[in-house]
Amino acid sequence: MAGGELGAVFRVREFRVVWAAELLSIAGDQLARVALAVLVYGRTGSAAWAAATYALTFLPALLGGVLLSGLADRYRRREVMIGSDVLRAVLVAAMAIPHLPLWALCALLVMVVLLGSPHTAAQGALLPEILRGELYERGLAVRQITSQTAQLVGFASGGVLVAAISPSLALLANAVSFALSAVLVRTGVADRPRPGTTDGDDEAAADAPAGGLRGVVAALVEIATDPRRRALVLLAWLVGWYVVPEALAAPYADQLGAGPAVVGLLMAADPLGSVVGAWLFVRFVPAETRARLVGVLAVGAGLPLILCLFRPPLPLTLLLWGVSGMLSTAYLLQTQASFVRATPTVGRGRAIGVAASGIIAAQGAAVLIGGLLADTWDPSTAIAVAGSVGAVLALGVAVAWHRANRPDTETVGSTVLSRG
Repeated sequence: MAGGELGAVFRVREFRVVWAAELLSIAGDQLARVALAVLVYGRTGSAAWAAATYALTFLPALLGGVLLSGLADRYRRREVMIGSDVLRAVLVAAMAIPHLPLWALCALLVMVVLLGSPHTAAQGALLPEILRGELYERGLAVRQITSQTAQLVGFASGGVLVAAISPSLALLANAVSFALSAVLVRTGVADRPRPGTTDGDDEAAADAPAGGLRGVVAALVEIATDPRRRALVLLAWLVGWYVVPEALAAPYADQLGAGPAVVGLLMAADPLGSVVGAWLFVRFVPAETRARLVGVLAVGAGLPLILCLFRPPLPLTLLLWGVSGMLSTAYLLQTQASFVRATPTVGRGRAIGVAASGIIAAQGAAVLIGGLLADTWDPSTAIAVAGSVGAVLALGVAVAWHRANRPDTETVGSTVLSRG
């Protein structure tokens, strides 16, 4: 069949190990988010403090992606993943100490999230070496499906588990998940040399791509001067407009005159669409066609949201948000795969970190703009505007992507992109 079986990736032992380790960490993280919300709100009685603590589980990833992702290119990627997991296990265990001051809890949380960035960069750079050819896209789809499912299950069951044990024990469970992840990676992933070397000598780390702000600037210049990667990363960043509905689920439900239960349904529409979209895209779309559909899917993801301007009934709204999530996930999977293939392995970790940080920043900016528009007008109008802006911008970048792939625009990046 066109897309092949997604289960084929599980025949690769190293992928099974990486996938299981990631799933453990995701489950632990979701449990910890619920535990932190309960812990902070119970201690302060402040919804603002609870919301701020929850935000700290995401926002530092932007800074970490910019400053720390270069570690995935300077050291062996397996060791970066193990070191990050071990340090996070220790820090999360410290967060479980009873009566820990709130400022210390928040400081530890920021460090935990920061350490996730080099782990993500190292894992993302290592995956194409584990899964060759079309297996890489299937692996991305499997990770998308399982991570979204784990998040849904984690949020649904996290409250029950935290109530059954305690927030401190839930945090300890998250620490254990990081420790188990480190053990899995240590025992199940091959110890490859540092990128650009044959023996992985530590002395060779001095020749690695620059880190810190200098490395970020260098990565941005490399991306900006490569027409293919420039178009791909811009398309990926535009996905921020398509997460606006999830952020406005509560006021949108209120606009419909619905209760809190509907908020959960609305927030689940996009993740459910993501699961379906990842499966359909890799299962039924031929590999040779996927890259050509990136622009079409990116534009299409915004169109269902425009219909929210007419305030459709709840069932139709859920369908529209689900379809938007399905299309946005499909195009994001392919932009990620094409971007990674177009990036030389030596600087791949840093480039992935910069691109991922851009996605986080774009989502934050789009959500902020969406919130301001919702206050100025109303939630349905804000969502429609977000969909319109996303679709229009995606159309312009899609044209650039098409031009970059014409035979007369061959670049070094295209040579890398063609390798399977």
